[in-house]
Amino acid sequence: MIVRVMGEGQYRVDDSLAFRLEELDAATEQALEAGDQAALHRSLAALAAAVRDNGERLDDDHLAASDLVVPPTDLTLDEAHDLMHGEGLIPDLL
Repeated sequence: MIVRVMGEGQYRVDDSLAFRLEELDAATEQALEAGDQAALHRSLAALAAAVRDNGERLDDDHLAASDLVVPPTDLTLDEAHDLMHGEGLIPDLL
């Protein structure tokens, strides 16, 4: 699957990472529900790191639709509320 880390670019990651990304996404939802900005930043940083650490960075000239998008780590609680739409930052992959 192709994952875009906003502000960085796209990565090709194995589908086996989907479960881990779902877990990290759940942490972002919990932080949002708790109104915990610091926890939201930590969970978004963990999402981006999981993609970076387990993916292959694609060239900037590679043009492909992203299957998932990881928001910037400095996303505010208000911005996250606008993005969530009831299914987390990352739609259900499983």
